[in-house]
Amino acid sequence: MKLLIVNNLASGFRDGAIYDFMRAFASDGDEICVRCTDGNTDLADFLRDAENFDAVVAAGGDGTVASVAYLLAETGIPLLPFPAGTANLLAMNLASPAEPHALAHLMREQRLMDFDIGEIELSNGERFGFSMIAGAGYDAAIMEGAEPSKRLLGPMAYFTAAFANFAPQFSRITLTIDGKTVETQGVGVLAINFSKLQFDISLVHENLPRDGMFDIVVMNTHDAVGLIPAILSCMLDRAGEFPARPDVMEVFRCRECTVVADPPLDVQYDGEVTGTTTPFTVRMLPEAARFVVSEECLKLFGEESASPLNLD
Repeated sequence: MKLLIVNNLASGFRDGAIYDFMRAFASDGDEICVRCTDGNTDLADFLRDAENFDAVVAAGGDGTVASVAYLLAETGIPLLPFPAGTANLLAMNLASPAEPHALAHLMREQRLMDFDIGEIELSNGERFGFSMIAGAGYDAAIMEGAEPSKRLLGPMAYFTAAFANFAPQFSRITLTIDGKTVETQGVGVLAINFSKLQFDISLVHENLPRDGMFDIVVMNTHDAVGLIPAILSCMLDRAGEFPARPDVMEVFRCRECTVVADPPLDVQYDGEVTGTTTPFTVRMLPEAARFVVSEECLKLFGEESASPLNLD
């Protein structure tokens, strides 16, 4: 096999696990090309010849993987998300192993499945891809607050940042949902593709990253304390109770949504703080990303659409 590895040196704990993956994967006749970035190199340049490889490995956090998936969207080029970030929520949602030798075996098994990814257009006109969640308001404040301590605290950095920000910005929010205008208010808006967060908590009832639709969640509260009932509801959902979400979570479904807020809210996507504020627009790219997945992932999301990797 010919593998192209895009390795984000600035992600996670820099433990070098991607090199363990390479040693475990390499066999006679294989070719492995590694291209490294610390966040400054344009990933599009790294992927200029991706069609000449049998598969691409994106080693980094959710933002790195989403960026690579977006650049490869609708090409049919297989992508293995290698969890080298802080939270690695996409790998968790895909039921992928975290251990490098298991991931090498996963690549050899060559199970593929197509998933939706989102596109976000920021107020400055820039466009990026996301696989998990894009949003504005409280979630963006958490991502920004967690940034300085992610390497020290790991996923707990997000909880520390959440507890430190009990009075997020409250705004009047206008949503344009597939052409229909909705007026609402709250401390944040989320556009959700994959829905599971840490500790197997799901923000919405069903994890549907292959249905061509976003779940748009508005946090209708004046402060972080008001979100506690919603968090408890999400935790009970994990236990199979399937409770209704409280009124502080307003949920819509759509293929495209524009978010305007007054006062403006900070924007993030897949944990990447953009430095911009609302407005922003998200668009769904149905089944545009082809991921290398585990057998468990096939069972979770449907084996019938899996396709083998053709190396002939």
